[in-house]
Amino acid sequence: MIFEASRAKAVDKLNHFVENNLLEYSKLRNFDFGPHNRSNISCLSPYITHGIINELEVIDKSLKKFSFVKNEKFIQEVLWRTYWKGWLELRPNVWSDYLIELNKLRNEFKDNQNYIDAIEGKTNLECFNQWINELKKNNYLHNHARMWFASIWIFTLELPWQLGAELFMQHLYDGDPASNTLGWRWVAGIQTQGKHYLASEWNIQKFTNNRFQNIKLNENAPPKISEKTYTIIKQDFNNPQNIEEKNLLIFENSLSFEITDFKENKFKKIYIISNENENRSIKLSEKLLKFKSLLIEDQKQRLKDKSVDCEVVDISEIKNIENYYSLYPAIGENLDYLNSNNLKIDFLYRNLDQLAWQYCNKGFFNFKNYIPKIITNFN
Repeated sequence: MIFEASRAKAVDKLNHFVENNLLEYSKLRNFDFGPHNRSNISCLSPYITHGIINELEVIDKSLKKFSFVKNEKFIQEVLWRTYWKGWLELRPNVWSDYLIELNKLRNEFKDNQNYIDAIEGKTNLECFNQWINELKKNNYLHNHARMWFASIWIFTLELPWQLGAELFMQHLYDGDPASNTLGWRWVAGIQTQGKHYLASEWNIQKFTNNRFQNIKLNENAPPKISEKTYTIIKQDFNNPQNIEEKNLLIFENSLSFEITDFKENKFKKIYIISNENENRSIKLSEKLLKFKSLLIEDQKQRLKDKSVDCEVVDISEIKNIENYYSLYPAIGENLDYLNSNNLKIDFLYRNLDQLAWQYCNKGFFNFKNYIPKIITNFN
């Protein structure tokens, strides 16, 4: 499980997966064969999250290899992140409420022995302990393992989902506020009210090829209940009509300027924004901060190789920059910083998000119906 921090390595990984493993993806994707055998999944999410490669690039490569019918499940999985992001953009208070709840729970559970045992991998569940160690060592977990992990955390260990979501954000190379927060809410049963995900012994044994035995879980727990409901807040995701020659800010979700919709626009200077832990509500692990830092340096070098004037600056220095646009950082820590410092910015939104997010007002099954329309628009 090695994630090398460069666009070149990301493209290599994409090409290798499409050529060698894409055909069997829908049949094998739910199996977690362990961290030393990930050939059944693409492992591209850490790169997609940071914009090193993007969803359309991945889908385009897959469709050049196989038809939409053969690729449909893979394409749906790629666009889940786009969907979750759009869903959260229409209900931004879900994120701000999560951070408020998290802050209270941190204090409440800081000395709780069950919580300490869980984050240190010292529970009486071997599979859970292995996943904790894998998460911290590789900064990645198979998607199915994430569901099992979250279910065990919430329903068997009886810990708050908010603290589990924080743990994932601290370590996952592909952690993003939308997918992570909403995924944990879904497992708990509050994203789709009353519908939770309960891990079961037979399911874990089957999809790990019997790597784990004697898995004692609470398989009858009721879903969690939340009194809060979130109505859609109408948002404007329009770009300026004429993009003048100004400076441009790039955040950690858009670290391949050369494949963005704005690559042909002329900007005076590009500022790549680094956000260390001082300005984050959720403090990231050193390995995750290092991964982000290397991806930022890789983007800087690629821009310099094309003679683009660019500089890496800390997020606290934005207030010293004048006359700029920003590629939209999406709901999360970076946008929180901009809002809390009253920095008024003209955001530039991706064409994919402008189109796809209008279909994120309901559940994914509704969104799924629009996927052919979305990808046809770009092919």
